[in-house]
Amino acid sequence: MVDLAGTWRFTALEGADLDGAQRATPWLTFDGDGQVFGLAGVNRVRGTWRLDAHTLTFGPVVSTLMAGPPDAMTREQQVLRLLGEPSTVAAPDGDTLLLSGVLAAQLVRDPHAGDEPT
Repeated sequence: MVDLAGTWRFTALEGADLDGAQRATPWLTFDGDGQVFGLAGVNRVRGTWRLDAHTLTFGPVVSTLMAGPPDAMTREQQVLRLLGEPSTVAAPDGDTLLLSGVLAAQLVRDPHAGDEPT
């Protein structure tokens, strides 16, 4: 079984590398109790998650409602769409996570992804 606990930074969405400003790079933190929180691109998100075998499903996810630059808002819409549908999870190693479903995404384990930029 894949160990999701911890913080993961998105490195690719739909095959496109995410190399934008750190402030707009989406990330998610999975708590062991089924809670998830993070940044979708502009807005903070919070909700629940469940992993059954290799299917990851997010429960109700809420987000703040700020506007941002067009590229960050587009990225955010992709992340929210991904969180809205079940995804198949693969972990080729302990530090890389591949999600495939309504969209494809790649994430890497990064305990500092949620830190404020300096």
